[in-house]
Amino acid sequence: MSDSLRALALVCSLKPSPAKSSSQLLAQQVLDELATHDVAGEIVRVVDHDVKPSVETDAGDGDEWPDLRERVLKADILIIATPTWMGHMSSIAQRVLERLDAELSEQDEQGRPHLFDKVAVAAVVGNEDGAHKIIADLFQALNDVGYTVPAQGGTYWNGEAMGSVDYQDLDSTPEAVASTTKTLAFNAAHLARLLRANQYPASS
Repeated sequence: MSDSLRALALVCSLKPSPAKSSSQLLAQQVLDELATHDVAGEIVRVVDHDVKPSVETDAGDGDEWPDLRERVLKADILIIATPTWMGHMSSIAQRVLERLDAELSEQDEQGRPHLFDKVAVAAVVGNEDGAHKIIADLFQALNDVGYTVPAQGGTYWNGEAMGSVDYQDLDSTPEAVASTTKTLAFNAAHLARLLRANQYPASS
């Protein structure tokens, strides 16, 4: 089996493409760092797809989550990138978590959840407080459905409170953000390779 890993970034901006997105910018920076560790990456802006409100794997006619779900299942590393709105993750990010909840009922031939042996990380932007709480909420939910979170698996940028400058407006990436993103990518790739080589055993 190739040592190359796959990463999927689900960008949960409220802005449909082709509008510029700070969340997508930070997600791309995470993928760029992962690429230095032989991880192939893909970005999906979730709002561009008709993801129905549901906690099922398929919500029926017109639901585009099943296609996204296939990409999720093929990825060794999942990145959830979200803006901060009113101190919380976006409604799109919340919907992604709700759709992932269905994976609790999906098991492999050993009786393990499908998302065991996969890694999840978070990327959050916003010109208001809330990034730490959002990352905590994301990690709790993603771990619940089976993902493993690496050490320092969250990266974020908070602008000035009640300010008007977005992450994408900055002239350069702040060193603290770049350093955190680099560590996130290194640890995520390392953990994903460990889990690929030595999967969680089925519980008795």
